[in-house]
Amino acid sequence: MSWQGTLLNHFLRATVKRRLARIKTVDSTTALDTRAHLELIARCIPPAAFGVAVEHIDMNGVSAERIMAPCANPDRAILYVHGGAYIMGSPRLYRALAARLSAAARVAVLVPAYRLAPEHPWPAALEDVRHCWHWLLAQGYASQQLIVAGDSAGGGLALAMLLDLRDRGDPLPVATIAFSPWTDLVGEGESLCSNAEADPLLLASLLSPVAQLYHAATDPRTPGVSPLYGNLHGLPPLLIHAGNTEILLSDSERFVVKAQAAGVHAKLKIWDHTPHVVPLFAPLLPEAKQCIQESGAYADAYFRAGKA
Repeated sequence: MSWQGTLLNHFLRATVKRRLARIKTVDSTTALDTRAHLELIARCIPPAAFGVAVEHIDMNGVSAERIMAPCANPDRAILYVHGGAYIMGSPRLYRALAARLSAAARVAVLVPAYRLAPEHPWPAALEDVRHCWHWLLAQGYASQQLIVAGDSAGGGLALAMLLDLRDRGDPLPVATIAFSPWTDLVGEGESLCSNAEADPLLLASLLSPVAQLYHAATDPRTPGVSPLYGNLHGLPPLLIHAGNTEILLSDSERFVVKAQAAGVHAKLKIWDHTPHVVPLFAPLLPEAKQCIQESGAYADAYFRAGKA
């Protein structure tokens, strides 16, 4: 772990995690207040780096941002599904990460503003990202020119979308990348307990009530809600990044083991003492920058292999 990581973990534990610990109940009001607070933070995020193009687009009725670094090949794209526990998050909040990923993979990165719970419980978000995927295909992209990526809840949603597309007989992307994906909304991962104190950012006690806001009356074991419980055969190659002190580490570990057993070429990269969704901290952490570079190289390799 870098010295920057040590300082950041202390800061996150003293600020964000302490603030989360003061939340006594999780309901619609709490969700909306937290979302509003996060969007205020998003307004303070500097614009994308010089030369990075930010375009607002409509993807089959879903608003989105298309981010392109100067080196990006517009004929290839990453559909990036942002995180935020299904109740918050936005393309604006992820603009910097998308720009870095665009530069590392040398492709366009599209970040949709899918509908959020509690106003729009499952399957609204799944429907939206599926519409975005179909929009990309309608624009003339071949599936070998596309990668699906996401983080946290967005990582779980991206994986759930792949199961949905496979079952519909739709084309699948050439590969998938996920950062700390939330794959089990039932909450049976061992790391929820073993990493409860070590995780510098998240509280395990909040996951179940937040998950309830998303899946509502739907069984959380439904694969479209929790992709860990689906049949994973036929999925494209997968790279997952997670930190060894995250409470959601087991969500990544179990998904990769199950995917490999189903014949999927799945790889898990575990980082030492990094916070949840380490790429978000690229301006501060060398590990985060390395994570993005490795993900970009992974994407580029599969694009080249697919002759996209």
